[in-house]
Amino acid sequence: MNDFPEIDYQVIFEHAPIGMCVSKNRVMQVCNAALTSMFGYAREQLNGQSFQILYPTPDEFERTGARIVPIMSAKGTYSDERIMRRADGELFWCHVIGHTLVPENTHAAGIWTFEDLSSKRKASAELSPREREIAALLVEGKTSKLIGKQIGLSPRTVEMHRANLMKKFAAATSSELVHRLLGMVHDH
Repeated sequence: MNDFPEIDYQVIFEHAPIGMCVSKNRVMQVCNAALTSMFGYAREQLNGQSFQILYPTPDEFERTGARIVPIMSAKGTYSDERIMRRADGELFWCHVIGHTLVPENTHAAGIWTFEDLSSKRKASAELSPREREIAALLVEGKTSKLIGKQIGLSPRTVEMHRANLMKKFAAATSSELVHRLLGMVHDH
């Protein structure tokens, strides 16, 4: 009586319209087609690789990994929007969501999704790793004080980076900077 075909989870995973992967200790175990095409790698180049190759720098990989732990330990999930790196070196904004399968050891095993935001938002390659990190947190609406606390910098240092970002994006106010980072205001 059931006309609906058997649900094949492997087919669903493989053909999902969003980048997905399963990880163990921040190493990609298996990636789907959307993820490999988004980052411009062949599947065999990603499976078994550290997530580090998807980050602009090793330092950003380390800092993001550390930032994820307390949030994922508390909630079981983590999400943010950050600048990632394709195989050809192009930087792009990406919405990342992770779910841990081992709550007491957040990086032990997880399921991650990646959504390419580049059509809505352009990444600026002229930013330093710290500026990219601060830009991602500003986009979330965080204050300099909160950003400083989260990434271990003084609010004054965060303010200095914010001022540099405002100069680079020719933004007169913090909200204008956020709009430019989000790609809502295009350069003249």
